[in-house]
Amino acid sequence: VQLQASGGGLVQTGDSLRLSCAASGRGRTFSYYTMAWFRQAPGKEREFVASINWSGSVTYQTDSVRGRFTISRNIANNTVYLQMNNLEPEDTAVYYCASQSRYYSGDAYRRPGTYHNWGQGTQLTVSS
Repeated sequence: VQLQASGGGLVQTGDSLRLSCAASGRGRTFSYYTMAWFRQAPGKEREFVASINWSGSVTYQTDSVRGRFTISRNIANNTVYLQMNNLEPEDTAVYYCASQSRYYSGDAYRRPGTYHNWGQGTQLTVSS
């Protein structure tokens, strides 16, 4: 599976933006496993942002974005989205989409090491 992230840009505090992650390759792989967004700010480790299970029925978000960010997926067009509202300067980072290639239990959804396919990243900058 190849992942292509897009939608980043320069916005102001309080603005909204939607990131997209288009998957190509074997559609079965995309449809059956968890997808997620991670982000990495300069000088910081990559951190979990949000994830969504294969059916879209289960989502998780990190505390700092809960209530502001929403993850969703469209299996028909092999795309995962991250709707980001009320953006803050602290959200500035490179955002990466990722997909797992097998099933995991517990809190594996938030661990980068369980994701085997990564997009190239898209930069989001939020000015104050």
